[in-house]
Amino acid sequence: MASFASSTTKIYCNKMFDHVKDETYFGKVKINEKTKKNLDFKLVTNVAASQLPVIVPPPDQQVIKKEKKLAAWTSVLQERWEGELVVEGELPLWLNGTYLRNGPGQWHVGNYNFRHLFDGYATLVRLHFENGRLIMGHRQVESEAYKAAKSSNKICYREFSEVPKPDNFLSYIGDIAKLLSGASLTDNANTGVVKLGDGRVVCLTETIKGSIVIDPHTLDTLGKFEYSDTLGGLIHSAHPIVTDSEFLTLIPDLIKPGYVVVRMEAGSNERKYIGRVNCRGGPAPGWVHSFPVTEHYIIVPEMPLRYCAQNLLKAEPTPLYKFEWHPNSKGFMHVMCKASGNIVASVEVPLYVTFHFINAYEEKDEDGRVTAVIADCCEHSADTTILDKLRLDNLRSYNGKDDVLPDARVGRFRIPLDGSPYGELEAALDPNEHGRGMDMCSINPAYLGKKYRYAYACGAKRPCNFPNTLTKIDLFDKKAKNWYDEGAVPSEPFFVARPGATEEDDGVVISMISDKNGEGYALILDGSTFEEIARAKFPYGLPYGLHGCWVPKK
Repeated sequence: MASFASSTTKIYCNKMFDHVKDETYFGKVKINEKTKKNLDFKLVTNVAASQLPVIVPPPDQQVIKKEKKLAAWTSVLQERWEGELVVEGELPLWLNGTYLRNGPGQWHVGNYNFRHLFDGYATLVRLHFENGRLIMGHRQVESEAYKAAKSSNKICYREFSEVPKPDNFLSYIGDIAKLLSGASLTDNANTGVVKLGDGRVVCLTETIKGSIVIDPHTLDTLGKFEYSDTLGGLIHSAHPIVTDSEFLTLIPDLIKPGYVVVRMEAGSNERKYIGRVNCRGGPAPGWVHSFPVTEHYIIVPEMPLRYCAQNLLKAEPTPLYKFEWHPNSKGFMHVMCKASGNIVASVEVPLYVTFHFINAYEEKDEDGRVTAVIADCCEHSADTTILDKLRLDNLRSYNGKDDVLPDARVGRFRIPLDGSPYGELEAALDPNEHGRGMDMCSINPAYLGKKYRYAYACGAKRPCNFPNTLTKIDLFDKKAKNWYDEGAVPSEPFFVARPGATEEDDGVVISMISDKNGEGYALILDGSTFEEIARAKFPYGLPYGLHGCWVPKK
């Protein structure tokens, strides 16, 4: 037990409501004595929580704590909170810094509930580690989309599956015009958070306007990250490649199907053109949620799950939302030289569906010449149904018995650089090692673009409807170690290396867990043994989150 535990003060949540009896959230739900009782639970804090604004979920979610339902798919209980947590176990004294996790945490406006996991307004969670102590906080990202919804009590921008409801035909025509200009696209930066080389921390989503600078210490929203170049574009990869020296990303071109590859130097807001890849198939570029790099190359995936302008214009979502599946257009992988922007390989590969690439590296022969590029991803067996499985009603209605999660694997592409028109795609290890589930991955960042051995991800223990384990993948021995808590939903396992480490897996893995009792906790695993070394219970269960970053203490 950490030494600070005895100094914390226990309070009851209902005290937090004493000063806000007449407040409402989005103009609908009033805080009353019944609400207080339903949300009566203990938490540990030494922060004056009664000073903080409170958000109450809609009526159908007010009894979540009483009924002990899984909190992963419910809106966050408050707009913000901060406090020191009791740690069970021992946190490494070298672990000094802040883990930030971003993700959709507010899935309703008034009494209207959003459809899809990816729709929710962004919630940042902060875990600050220092000298064996852990301080946790969370706060809503104050995007224009979030503030507009809060003030008008309705959706005002186009989210992943949500579209503002037009008042009449003329307003619908006006909305189409705003869509074409990008004005109606959301800036709800709910996907990832990155630390730039100059120290600025930016929340991101797939719209370029949804790049928002935040303070990693207070979680305050500081303003838009404004790109100072003339490259334009409405969307980009939600997962750029970020190092201490540069920021690389892809900008899909929906008019002349292809991808523009750009670089931004640390300390700059100007994206500079590296090169362009023209699509080889289909009516539009494939979805590029993420992409990998090696030491000398940028790999541009062209997936048969392609952007669809017609679906984007529709007021109601299709099964594939903003995309269409075009198997006849085939799948491709392109390799671009970082230095020149020249395309050195463009190969056809088997059909694939992936959100997240894990890593890539260059394969060399005995003379040290690069003969191929290896690129690994969380691949969903070319099955597009994973998108529809992430609808909130599917996630919330799961009975715990049926096995409905589509299969996934570590998909390994081999892209030859000898002029061959074809590449390979196969499983890097037996998918049964990780329960045929695979997503939300991280690696030791020192191995970015290099040959690596270990990856950390979310796997599956069947039956399930969502990845429910944490797994450590050994790509040399082709084995996996799995952590599992029955009924719980873990978020992305994030690896933090021990300062001065020489072994690839010398460090810790951080994840946030939503448990079956409606509560949650921060979990710290040893990166090498994959055994638990510490956990800290949250004051209440938090919504499922997506991606994070590490901000080391200066």
